Amino acid sequence: MALEVFDSMQRRKVLFESRQPGEVAMYVCGPTVYDVPHLGHGRTALTYDMIRRYLTWSGLAVTMASNVTDIDDKIIRRAEIENRTESDVAAEFTVAYDKQMIRLGILPADSRPHATQFIEGMIEVIDQLLKNDAAYELKGKGIYFSVQNDTTYGKLAGRSLDQLLEDAGSRVGVDESKKSPLDFALWKSTKPGEPSWDTPWGKGRPGWHTECVAMSLSALGEGFDIHGGGDDLTFPHHQNELAQVNALGKPFTRHWIHSSMVNVSGEKMSKSLGNFTNLEEAIDIAGPRALRLLALQTHYRKAMEMGRESLMAASEAVKRLDSFGRRMAQANVSISDTKMDEASKKSFISAMDDDFSTPSAVDTAFRLMRQANAALDDENVADASEIASSCISIFAVLGISVDTGTLIEPKDSAVEIEIMMKRRFDARSEKNFMVADQIRDELLEMGITVEDTPNGAIWFRA
Repeated sequence: MALEVFDSMQRRKVLFESRQPGEVAMYVCGPTVYDVPHLGHGRTALTYDMIRRYLTWSGLAVTMASNVTDIDDKIIRRAEIENRTESDVAAEFTVAYDKQMIRLGILPADSRPHATQFIEGMIEVIDQLLKNDAAYELKGKGIYFSVQNDTTYGKLAGRSLDQLLEDAGSRVGVDESKKSPLDFALWKSTKPGEPSWDTPWGKGRPGWHTECVAMSLSALGEGFDIHGGGDDLTFPHHQNELAQVNALGKPFTRHWIHSSMVNVSGEKMSKSLGNFTNLEEAIDIAGPRALRLLALQTHYRKAMEMGRESLMAASEAVKRLDSFGRRMAQANVSISDTKMDEASKKSFISAMDDDFSTPSAVDTAFRLMRQANAALDDENVADASEIASSCISIFAVLGISVDTGTLIEPKDSAVEIEIMMKRRFDARSEKNFMVADQIRDELLEMGITVEDTPNGAIWFRA
């Protein structure tokens, strides 16, 4: 089957069709760098890294752009509270974000525009919107986009313009100076102490919704293939991006893809609920591969449960994978992480072409792991090799490595370790567990970890 994706605009699975055959251009909304990254950042990054990896493995040339919002109300507020510059705050938390992305094995974007480095492009967009009568100036406040002429406004969010107007009109504190309560700031007039840039309509700074329009079109061109982000951005951010591009008279993205949020203890993660969990802590607890596996075990469009129990369960699953890989290696089973047998490849592609159904793909890989172990139990090394290679290759495409071999020991050292392992085996056979545990501790001091499996003990360099 051909790749189908769930398009948020059409609210159904559609055939994925790219702008250029054999190529994919995707834009993913990046972080606003005012604090350390949280679990939601991790889930979003892992989702689009998975999509990018699969499309690349499928033979497509993928170009990915992802922005950094380094000027924003929250950044300004933190800088003011901490008596720092906005650039210092943004720089610190950009580094903090990047550090965790590296730990997670997220592939770096081909283009990574920062908002403060793209002011000129935003000014050009706003100037054209003013010329097209799609925006207007409020003296002392800034430039605002007018939604009244966009009859499709709200479609991405699944709401009509009238419904959104009714909701907006019922809110307390609506700015009555705007033509419509739904109108949003493209450019904010300068305030004392805030960073600002010169424009034809005075000093100020950009509104959030303009930057991604200017940066995505500059990085990828008109009509690029995928615009992605968390589903919390669908409205108003992505809807407001789309409104601007429509007013410019340009084609925007061909497919909207949105990933769901993270639940902690059954509740949506948020600061107001007090479960705004630090991504670094989660990686420290379970390891980056466990976090990636946990994300893959939940379809990207479903809310992801993430707590200590689920993290530890994923961590144990990764340990089983490593134990499997080491067992294959110690049995001299030849393994490739780039080779799948035809049946496994067909099953994997079928899962992933169904809107990136990673839970099914992961189930396929774990089933292959069990089959490879069974083949080795039967001393069928050839079958074990083929099946294990398919298993490990699937995980490799999804960005999860598996320990497929111990470090090569000097011959004398390996002989010594095998003698100690034999002594430990004999002690356990005689139920002399005190001696067995003592030998295990001695091996551990040598940097050797012993792992007892249903098919006997194996060792590896820790």
